[in-house]
Amino acid sequence: MYPNLKMYIGGQFVDGHGESSQSVMNPSNNEVLATLPYASESDLDRALESSEQAFRLWKKEPAVERSRILRKVAELIRERAENTGRVLTLEQGKPVREAIGEVLSCAEHAEWHAEECRRIYGRVIPSRKSNVQQTALKEPIGVCVAFSPWNFPFSQAFRKVVAAIGAGCTVILKGSSDTPASVMLMAQIFHDAGLPKGVFNVVSGDSGMISEYLIRSPIVQKISFTGSTPVGRKLASLAGANMKRCTMELGGHAPVIVCDDADIDKAVKDLVGFKFRNAGQICICPTRFFVQRNIYNDFVSRFSEEVKTIKVGCGSDDSTTMGPLAQSRRVAEMQKFVDDACQKGGVLVTGGETPSGAGNFYPPTVLKDVPDDAMFMNDEPFGPIAGFVPFDSITEVLERANQLSFGLAAYAYTSSVSNAHRITNGLEAGMVSVNHIGLALAETPFGGVKESGYGREGGSETFDSYLATKFVTQMS
Repeated sequence: MYPNLKMYIGGQFVDGHGESSQSVMNPSNNEVLATLPYASESDLDRALESSEQAFRLWKKEPAVERSRILRKVAELIRERAENTGRVLTLEQGKPVREAIGEVLSCAEHAEWHAEECRRIYGRVIPSRKSNVQQTALKEPIGVCVAFSPWNFPFSQAFRKVVAAIGAGCTVILKGSSDTPASVMLMAQIFHDAGLPKGVFNVVSGDSGMISEYLIRSPIVQKISFTGSTPVGRKLASLAGANMKRCTMELGGHAPVIVCDDADIDKAVKDLVGFKFRNAGQICICPTRFFVQRNIYNDFVSRFSEEVKTIKVGCGSDDSTTMGPLAQSRRVAEMQKFVDDACQKGGVLVTGGETPSGAGNFYPPTVLKDVPDDAMFMNDEPFGPIAGFVPFDSITEVLERANQLSFGLAAYAYTSSVSNAHRITNGLEAGMVSVNHIGLALAETPFGGVKESGYGREGGSETFDSYLATKFVTQMS
């Protein structure tokens, strides 16, 4: 089922000419799936030239035509969702139901951007003179470069691609080397939907070489990156040195505040389901759990019992509810978080031991009474570990929740309107979800503050960083 890997340049699927290559692994058994082609500088030059030439025509394409193609993309996504999802599971590891769901969600994003791109409006500015007309026009910024991660290899890349294409830009995508087939299948969908050649290109290979070469190119006008904060800093610095516009969606370490008046049954069900989805490899997943003291022990107990019902296994098995971690190195990292927390006084409630056998598996793990100086409370684990601590007052918990440099997502459960108001206004995060899990929808803005990045994907803000404002004043 796993395809022969290619790059997509100038409307054709091509081999890479780089001197290196690497194996793509199945995280469930560490078997080799395929060999990843590496782009050479000449390959990148062809992608840049193709994008630049296509932009001259695509920027003039009527919005209704861009909309038509995106609607066709949505149709093809739905038709191919099962096959695409199963390929995604092979290279990333998540349960196949989650993988298919990830792919299907992108049909909504395609349709949303198809509608919104028809509503990219300028405006008329009242003039001080009767014979002068003043207008502000919105124009596509140019050739864009997108870098997407391995945890949601289809949807994270897709949000960037549809925003660029819908705005009238062209885009070169560099997906993760761990999950390259997902973006290749995406390119096939756009190709079959009739997207003109050169509007969308996909390259693969050495991330450092590709990012530096493309960002330094005078052809590129915009960079969009989703990934770790350290890499984001480096790319943002490189982009700034070359005066390139950026969108940065970086790391998170989401706090959860559970007040003593919360619906505990609903909170447990919601939070367990979302925390261990994709084996906890989600930048917005709930991680640091602050629970009001008088319900603390009961909540931790009920949460832990629910966690024990999770079935860990190969993602291709339909009965699996949590698959492996995407890379083998992440297993040792999870154990490091757990061992450090326990050595500093934290209590292991369930999980916490690396299993034997093939595959990058780590059990869903719950820690309680995690001290503030533990690595877990300060560094993003990006895995299936939930850590609990008690709190007494809203003032106290807001200070503790905000003490990190991260500010992507945050969650709260309370039946008090007053508590909800204080918490949502007090949390330093780009997104706050109260009494349910309601983030990352096509119609809502996605992004963070502080070191979790800047810029937004989705919602009415989706095209902001792909458009330039041109002011025109004309005297008759």
